[in-house]
Amino acid sequence: MTQSSSSSGERAKRPNGVLRALNTLDRILGIIERVIVAGSILVMAALMSAHVVGNLLFQQGISGTYEVTEMLIVIITFVGVGYATRNARHISMSAIYDQLGGHLRKGLLIIICLGTAVLMFYFAYKSAEYVMTIYGRGRASASLHIPLWIIYLALPVGFTLAGVQYLLTVARNLVSQDIYRSFNEKEAYSEVPDDLDTSGDDDASRGA
Repeated sequence: MTQSSSSSGERAKRPNGVLRALNTLDRILGIIERVIVAGSILVMAALMSAHVVGNLLFQQGISGTYEVTEMLIVIITFVGVGYATRNARHISMSAIYDQLGGHLRKGLLIIICLGTAVLMFYFAYKSAEYVMTIYGRGRASASLHIPLWIIYLALPVGFTLAGVQYLLTVARNLVSQDIYRSFNEKEAYSEVPDDLDTSGDDDASRGA
């Protein structure tokens, strides 16, 4: 009895330990994503505001404002891919998925997340090749002469973050009984309760 209880306790602790490790990784990635996205938005807003104020008061804005703004939009867009995945705010085609329930629903979600993770890592690989090509050619921005490969690093970084988030979603669904659309976002959809069906039948019979 003692050996069986201790072994069952060890099995129960393993998923909790895995979840704690994955949760730590998820929080670290979330901090990185929020700092990059929020920081880029704040810098862009401050720069555009200063540019407008300079034009109004001194008839001269800040040179290179629009160039920096375009670069920040690139960073926000691609790093935001990982942020949207982490919060389950990405676009999903769920016509077939919504018709399933239970283990079939979770199994399809795991397959979708695995396939999307592979796709994200492939995009990260191809975008890294593109960044290396730009670096080799020595391309820079027209006004401020900022090396463009630094800006386009947001592509492989963003796709890698998204791929990792999909893998975290797979791991969460494998070790949890509930269905998770992302590591921290539990499945929001639910099947129609049986009591609603029976109450509808009762109302129909009363009306008859």
